[in-house]
Amino acid sequence: MRIAPEGWPFILAGWAVQLVLAVMGWWLAAALWLPIAIWLLVFFRDPLRNGPRGADVIIAPADGKVVSVIPMHEPDVIGGTATRISIFMNVFNVHVNRYPVDGPISFRRYRPGKFFNAADEKAALENEQSDVGIITAHGPILTRQIAGLIARRIITDHGEGATAQQGERMGLIRFGSRVDVFVPAGVEVLVKEGQTTTAGQTVIARWK
Repeated sequence: MRIAPEGWPFILAGWAVQLVLAVMGWWLAAALWLPIAIWLLVFFRDPLRNGPRGADVIIAPADGKVVSVIPMHEPDVIGGTATRISIFMNVFNVHVNRYPVDGPISFRRYRPGKFFNAADEKAALENEQSDVGIITAHGPILTRQIAGLIARRIITDHGEGATAQQGERMGLIRFGSRVDVFVPAGVEVLVKEGQTTTAGQTVIARWK
């Protein structure tokens, strides 16, 4: 199982605690801690993902559940009316995020913030978040990583001027979070609220 590099400090610390508890003979504590140590391995997994690719499709950037699909104004990258697709990741989902499209990164912004439940609308306004704007052959899109209730660190791999590759790693959010994708109003959205997505595989929208 491939592991995201950012996870190793947490995984090693978790299994060090497991080892100490076992060596000390604290078997009940060791038994109670073991699921946490295993969960750390599962949380930071980074599976290889193959799926649909192409300039006409927009791929899910995150594993999780679609919690909203709504029209709204997006001034920074779309420059007008957009559709926002919000995908919530619980603590059991893969938390490595992937680029939904190919294209040069034209916009990058990090905003510190609070840590409300990422499934709530308040999180979109006040939580820690990182924006990546990408210019595609058909038009711009914006991907926004949003920290969750217990997330405290957003990792975005590339900055402005780099090139996004569809389905490749974009970054990671630790311990429960959400990813929003903003697409221009004319794009055909193929997912609906309540649907599950797989990063790098699920087609969430298509350019008309």
